[in-house]
Amino acid sequence: MILDDFILRATLAGIGTGFAAAPLGCFVVWRRMAYIGDATAHAAILGVALGLAFSLPVFAGALVIALLMASLVSLMAGRGYTIDTLLGVMAHSTLAFGLVAVSFLEGIRIDVMAYLFGDILSVSRADISVIWGGTAHVLILVGWRWSALLTATLNEDLARAAGLDPRREQLVLTLALAIVVAIAIKVVRVLLITAVLIIPAATVRPFARTPEIMALLASGLAILAAWGGLQASYHLDTPTGPTIVCLLAILFCLSVLAGALNRATRARSACGAGTVQNTSGD
Repeated sequence: MILDDFILRATLAGIGTGFAAAPLGCFVVWRRMAYIGDATAHAAILGVALGLAFSLPVFAGALVIALLMASLVSLMAGRGYTIDTLLGVMAHSTLAFGLVAVSFLEGIRIDVMAYLFGDILSVSRADISVIWGGTAHVLILVGWRWSALLTATLNEDLARAAGLDPRREQLVLTLALAIVVAIAIKVVRVLLITAVLIIPAATVRPFARTPEIMALLASGLAILAAWGGLQASYHLDTPTGPTIVCLLAILFCLSVLAGALNRATRARSACGAGTVQNTSGD
């Protein structure tokens, strides 16, 4: 069958993850919540351990713990603790508990490094179904709540005036992020999930005139990086997940350079126009 080609499976997994992660990454960038990706991803390690302990799919264990952590953070935010403090506590606590839980697993050999850095080339046809099923749920959820999420992100007072509850929208966002983390753990694993969330959005931000265009450009960039990273990994014999992130980092640097050159060009043009006006006035 066509899906027996491991390169094709890996490509489909990377594209599915990019589709789901990039739009949410825009909200993470807008809200300055970069740490939430790390926190949710670290919590997934505990989910992996619990899933193995109870003979459940890794995806199920990671999803349950990620959803639980996202819900707790949303419910506790604003109750005397800032969200970055809560995310810091949750991230390191769940990671520590997860690593301790892994050490108690008897009769189960687990490669912790594989769950930290991932192996997209090992995805199966069942993994593809899970990844694209999760992606579909995330896109439907984000599409349904897009206007409300955007309003609550831009101005909480405006959101309240429009009859929206900013805390509810934050909960929707964190739950969607939890789903993305659960599906991305098979592709880029724990330590690289935040990069897949943030870098595409940060790269295209200077070139997007509207939030919708930014989300579309970020999705396209994530897909391009997934395909390009796979090709580079195959030809260079390098780890695939880190190679994808390296490509994203290179594209981000090029974006920063292009933005700097564009600003310099505009500054020179404005200076030239001012000189011409002064000369004409004289």
